[in-house]
Amino acid sequence: MSVIIYILVGLVSLIVGGIASYWIKGIIAGRKLQSANEAAEEVLGEAKTKQKELLLEAKEEAIRIKSTAEAEFRDRREEQQRLERRISQKEENLERKVEGVERREGNIGAKEQEIENVRNQVEELKKKESEQLELISGMSSSEAKQLLLESVEGEVKQEASRRVREWEAGIKADAEARGREILAMAIQRLASDVVTETTVSVVHLPTDEMKGRLIGREGRNIRALEQATGVDLIIDDTPEAVTLSAFDPVRREVARLALTQLIVDGRIHPARIEEVVEKAKGEVEKAIFEAGEAASYEVGVQGLPPELIRALGRLKYRTSYGQNVLKHSVETAQFAQMIALEIGFDAKTAVKAGLLHDVGKGIDHEVDGPHALIGSRIVEQWEKSPQVIQAIAEHHQETGTSSVAGFIVSAADAMSGARPGARRESLEHYLKRLHDLENIANSFPGVDKSFAIQAGREVRIMVKPDEIDDLGAMRLARDVVKKVEEGMEYPGQIKITVIRETRAVEHAK
Repeated sequence: MSVIIYILVGLVSLIVGGIASYWIKGIIAGRKLQSANEAAEEVLGEAKTKQKELLLEAKEEAIRIKSTAEAEFRDRREEQQRLERRISQKEENLERKVEGVERREGNIGAKEQEIENVRNQVEELKKKESEQLELISGMSSSEAKQLLLESVEGEVKQEASRRVREWEAGIKADAEARGREILAMAIQRLASDVVTETTVSVVHLPTDEMKGRLIGREGRNIRALEQATGVDLIIDDTPEAVTLSAFDPVRREVARLALTQLIVDGRIHPARIEEVVEKAKGEVEKAIFEAGEAASYEVGVQGLPPELIRALGRLKYRTSYGQNVLKHSVETAQFAQMIALEIGFDAKTAVKAGLLHDVGKGIDHEVDGPHALIGSRIVEQWEKSPQVIQAIAEHHQETGTSSVAGFIVSAADAMSGARPGARRESLEHYLKRLHDLENIANSFPGVDKSFAIQAGREVRIMVKPDEIDDLGAMRLARDVVKKVEEGMEYPGQIKITVIRETRAVEHAK
């Protein structure tokens, strides 16, 4: 019972509390609503005040913008008016200029017409003058033109001849100066002996009794010696001397060594002769090889095959106009090296070609053909350089072609053979060469006189000036050079000088 009461009391308390709470909340809400209405009325009043202010500001801004726009419009209108005035002024100026141009065009047209009229008058006058000139001169305009062209052509030829002569003289002077410089430098650097050795063909005997021993019973000893050596043994009345005669210098050297050994030994009979001759052949072959090696070593050419060394060594027993061919080959190689170094060519090629350029002379009596081509064929069997082979074949200009190496070897060969004292010639041969040079020069038309001077090193030709002009003199010099090269053999080079002299003589009275 007490529990229920407590429960009821609690329920009543909850109900009363809820009602009280709702009533209190209502009171609070009413107050808040009243406060909110008051705040809204206040905000609305402020908003109306702000609206009035904004409207006033907007009206003021609109008035200001309107006034600014009106000012800009006035400015632009004034600017447009100024532009329109300027355009109208320019149009007026342009119209005035167009009128001026039209007036000028009219004046130009009139002047052109006047010029055309004057031109026609000039053409008519020119035509009339040309007709009068033709009547006066007795020739047509084409004939006069041809005469004028011929006159101008003659003047041009004379001027061209003069200029060509000047250019050629200048080029020749420069080339000769440079060539003399190179050759002089090479000759000065190579000071070799002028006196050369000659092949010995006479063997001296201790007594004249030795001649009988050399002949032997019924001539068997001399026959055995001649058969073994291939050399003719001439025994005559020359006291204490016998002569060996053979075209091959190597065989003659073998016979000389064998005969000297037999004379020293004293035992002279066919068996001993054959034995000594074989021994002499071996000695000569050894001397040939050693001479070839020494020559190649002297000029710095290494690695030559034994066959080329032997072919080179054979030149030790060969002479050309009294000049030893092996020494000549060494000298040519040295000259070729110096020339090659001066002009920037391969010195090794030039030295080898200069050393081997005359190897064909060692067997030229056994093989047909010039020694230059023979030597090139010999060297071609072992030499790999085509420049060396070509230079050997070309050094006497017998192939029709000329390479740089060929020119170098040819120049070096001429320097070695033509320097003073290098070779000797007989008086008859020397006089014959002078006579042949003058005959060649006199064989050309227009030549008045010719003189071979400076020991045949130069030919001076006097020509008739009324038959040969300056260009003809230049052509004559070339023709004479060509004929001399084709028809004569000579050491070194020959200078051809053509002199054309014109004299004008008058007498004052």
